[in-house]
Amino acid sequence: MNVIEVQGLHKSYADTKAVDGIDLTIAQGEIFALLGPNGAGKTTTVEILEGFRKADSGSISVLGFDPSQRGVQSRIWRNRIGIVLQSTADAGDLTVEETILHFAKYYSTPRDVDEVISSVGLDEKRSALIRTLSGGQRRRLDVALGIIGSPELLFLDEPTTGFDPEARRAFWSLIESLRKGGTTILLTTHYLDEAEALADRVAVITRGKILEVSTPTQLGGRATAKARVQWKSDGVMQEEMTDNPTEVVRRLSAQFPGEVPELQVLRPSLEDIYLSMIGEKK
Repeated sequence: MNVIEVQGLHKSYADTKAVDGIDLTIAQGEIFALLGPNGAGKTTTVEILEGFRKADSGSISVLGFDPSQRGVQSRIWRNRIGIVLQSTADAGDLTVEETILHFAKYYSTPRDVDEVISSVGLDEKRSALIRTLSGGQRRRLDVALGIIGSPELLFLDEPTTGFDPEARRAFWSLIESLRKGGTTILLTTHYLDEAEALADRVAVITRGKILEVSTPTQLGGRATAKARVQWKSDGVMQEEMTDNPTEVVRRLSAQFPGEVPELQVLRPSLEDIYLSMIGEKK
């Protein structure tokens, strides 16, 4: 079952086409990453799906509901989604527990507050004031507020911006645990390693258009791209692009006694493919 279905989505601001005819489907239980440079249309697209902006035209279904509609059905629908914005400004003089308890009251069927605090790794900080939290701990609180309503669909906007590497890895584990619990996740991120580690599928968007939707390993023909074999000969780095790196390595092994100097076999990374698709050099 598709949680999100979008056809022919358009949104313009004056003469600027922010979203220019997007088609998109996201399946239940999927982690889907939306990738693109600043100004590509990511934020506008997500805000339309969240119901914060109204599209100029197109068909939009999020959990079977048009987010542009208002009224009783809209309130019921909002009980089914969770949103983690890139930055928030909640009361710094409340504790972690007080903040989550307060937000839980907005939902008809909230999750258990203690269970949510544990799931985001904030047990030791439950009595700490928000203003005393580190960046990583604050982001975990943001996620706690996003999942307290037991959402079927979770929107994550640049969730690990400003994280150190250890905090990012811990956050990835949290996202994986949410997916295992059945939550569908739409993620926007500038970190290509994050998309590769988490996403079942990715979409690359630029200038308001989606260039391709694929798995991280298949995007842009990555899986079948030529390999780059590099080695050093007479003090100079050499390289060869090939569809058969094993044969090149076999030839080099016969050429050099012992180890082939500084031998590397490289496939294009997701970042290489992404930058090539959006027309930027690494």
